This record gives sequence, C-alpha cells and structure tokens, in this order.
Amino acid sequence: MPVVDCDPEVARERLEDAGVDVEAGNTEHELWRASHAGATAVAYEDKVVVQGGDPARLVGLLREGGGRAHLYFDGGSRGNPGPAAVGWVIVTSDGIVAEGSERIGRATNNQAEYEALVRGLAAADDYGFEEAVVRGDSELVVRQVRGEWDTNDPTLREKRVRARELLERFGEWSIEHVPREINSRADELVNDALDG
Repeated sequence: MPVVDCDPEVARERLEDAGVDVEAGNTEHELWRASHAGATAVAYEDKVVVQGGDPARLVGLLREGGGRAHLYFDGGSRGNPGPAAVGWVIVTSDGIVAEGSERIGRATNNQAEYEALVRGLAAADDYGFEEAVVRGDSELVVRQVRGEWDTNDPTLREKRVRARELLERFGEWSIEHVPREINSRADELVNDALDG
C-alpha cells in the first residue's frame, strides 16, 4: 500500500486537473477520497494512502512529474487466442518507478502486446513524464506504431491509434524493438499474471 508524503490540497488539485472525481472522506480523519484505474486514494493531514490492486497510475498522478521514463512492455497469450495478460515496467535513473501486470481475458498475442503498451503509456502519462523511451520485444507492434508496417486487423488498428494518441502526450518519444532478454522484467510480469 503506497504512501505519498505530500500536501493533500496540492494532490487534490493534481487529481482534479487530471479529471479524477474527488469526494469527501468517510471518517473525520480522512480529508478526501478519490478512485482511479482500480485504486483508491485516501488523504490524511500530510499524506495520501493509495489502496487497491493496481495503485501505480493513481500514485503517478499524485507525485510531481517531469523527466524521462523508460517503458518496457510485454503481452502474451496462451493458445493465441487464449488466456492473455500484460506486463509493463517504468524505469528512470532512480530505478523502477512503477510496474503493473494483469490478466486481460481472451486475446491474441498481438492484442496483448498492444494492450500492454497502452497500459504502460497511460501509467507513464499519469506520472507526468515529459519524455518516453519505449521498448518492447514485439517487432510487429513497434513497426506498426512507428508507421513502418500497415495494420490490417481492425482491433490492432484501434489499439495502434490509442497508443499513438498516448505517445503524442509526451514532448519527446521513441519506440524500439529489443530482444526478450532486455525485456525480461515485463515478460516475467506477464507470466506471473498468467500463472496466478
């Protein structure tokens, strides 16, 4: 359960600026509560406590942003199509800032790869990074997002549009294909989600 040491009123303003609804607290000690992307933030006198299964995106909105993020993404399906999961990791010079993984139902490998990219980009955007260096081991997704290959599948085309929309929120961005060994943490998150 992450705890963000901050001014609760500044944190409230950040959430409201991001379009997150903020409600009154449930007890006399809670200043306010807000829910976003599967997690809930509860504000106290000098901190905000984030609860829920996927707190990374909400924590990102609460912290002061800026700088460069390295985003590693991976998605996988057992059966293609079959049970699928996504994994993503945001890394800075300080180490791993956030990571996430979850099952996404039935999907193809390519659909899962795109979904991992979209979820990782949304989290990096929530953190307020100004630059995104994106890496994944799906050559198809990387080349389609860069515009080098066409996207004939309507589902993948829609996900590519969403990924490009998210990328355009960064002042600078790049996306490149890397070998699976370099993308090992994201791959590990996918397999953990599928095994869990």
